[in-house]
Amino acid sequence: MSSHISTATGARRPYLVWLVPVLWTLALGVWGLSRQNSVWRDEAATWQVAERSPGEIWHLLGQVDAVHGLYYLLMHALFEVFGASTTTLRLPSVLAVAVAAGCVALIGRRLAGPWAGLAGGLALGLLPAVQFQLQEGRSYALVAGGAGLSTLLLVSLVPLTTATGARPGRRAWPRWTAYGALVLVCALLNWFSLLILPAHAVTLWWARAGRRVVAPWLLASGAGVAGALPLILFSRTQSVQVSWIPPLTWHMMIGPGVLLAIGALAALADLRGGPRTGLPARLTAASVGLPLLAVPLLGLTAASLIQPLFLDRYVLFSMLGLALLIGAALGAAVRALAPRYPRASGALVPAVVAVSAVALLPVALADRSPASRVDDVLAVAGEVSALKRDGDAVLFVPAARRDTALVSPGAFAGLKDIALVRSPSESGTLKGEEAAPAQISAALREQRRVLLVTDSGKKAKPSGSAADRAKAAVLRAEFTVVEDRQVRGRRVTVYERRG
Repeated sequence: MSSHISTATGARRPYLVWLVPVLWTLALGVWGLSRQNSVWRDEAATWQVAERSPGEIWHLLGQVDAVHGLYYLLMHALFEVFGASTTTLRLPSVLAVAVAAGCVALIGRRLAGPWAGLAGGLALGLLPAVQFQLQEGRSYALVAGGAGLSTLLLVSLVPLTTATGARPGRRAWPRWTAYGALVLVCALLNWFSLLILPAHAVTLWWARAGRRVVAPWLLASGAGVAGALPLILFSRTQSVQVSWIPPLTWHMMIGPGVLLAIGALAALADLRGGPRTGLPARLTAASVGLPLLAVPLLGLTAASLIQPLFLDRYVLFSMLGLALLIGAALGAAVRALAPRYPRASGALVPAVVAVSAVALLPVALADRSPASRVDDVLAVAGEVSALKRDGDAVLFVPAARRDTALVSPGAFAGLKDIALVRSPSESGTLKGEEAAPAQISAALREQRRVLLVTDSGKKAKPSGSAADRAKAAVLRAEFTVVEDRQVRGRRVTVYERRG
């Protein structure tokens, strides 16, 4: 029974090994894609920049967010063609993770057999970190898709050049060129993706690849790094953007430590199974998956000891290594069961995936709810629309909360943004430029009714901005609160002048 299933999947219908994980991941991605029509602050940055012209985006990148430049231009093109919506915002991430799942399946099939490939591809979309970014309007899922493609190319090239011992010929160089191009594109999307190169270097060392493999790899990867180097150097001048990231603590390393332990155990199970394919025995799922999981996590940890940078989404692509190792371990379990329990071995992977999906259902439901993110700029825009009167003034504390007006300008029609002197697009910023505190205070004293948009509850923090302190002082001294609503991490307070 198991042999029949394995043969059917791996030989007569090999496309099912990658097609099933791709369709599975797409289904997970489109399920609840709008998150009840909510958009949080990071996605709001993507949304508002994507609606600017290419010239305005270029102006912005000279001031902030240069590291996301290529992604913003891509999203601008998609918004132009398909319109601004949560579907357009998030569907690229869904498609990218589906591509990554297909790549994991193909790598697993090549290195550890069809069951390993199928299990690894299905596992990727269930991993909690991946589920969170699967429907996120940011660049990290796209990087994961590119990482999957580049790793698949590397796996196809190592045996191609190592097994024969010949110099790379016409068949190899186009793939090496594509590899270098993928490295570059991923780096332009987020240059932390370059941590995949030391991971691939460990794989080549593990596989004892000769210079005829290492030389073209060095050339291709070096070209990718060289192409991204200007962006890396320039974006370092904007490092204030990541100054909010907290210093690394032992508590922050618990999650990555658990993932590394799981990956190590899965790699051990794969190594104990021995070679299963016609490829050189030194190239295994463990030699590809374990470096891909461990090296980016450890590299980001090391960098964070110098400057706080540790956010697991920066190395989301390392989850491809974990999925590959999980698939290889399940593949080894199927082979171990097959001789004595052929029927049970054929049902093992579907059963494990089904049980895992049920066990992780609370995580999946939570990730698809508005409460899974810090705030919701669309929800607060709805409250503003309900509370406003034509001629009212509006203030944002801090100024970054202006993002809700940029994403939903219709909700703020008729309101006067009395603190703003230069719009975000004009100033090349995400939040615009506000007037001096004295000017804001004077303008505020001329208003009869003011709507204040800020953070709600525990998320609200005292602002160090002099302009924000001036806003608060005048409101406190000369106005009375007549309405106060909190919704999904944001707050709208309506003030009326006393008397």
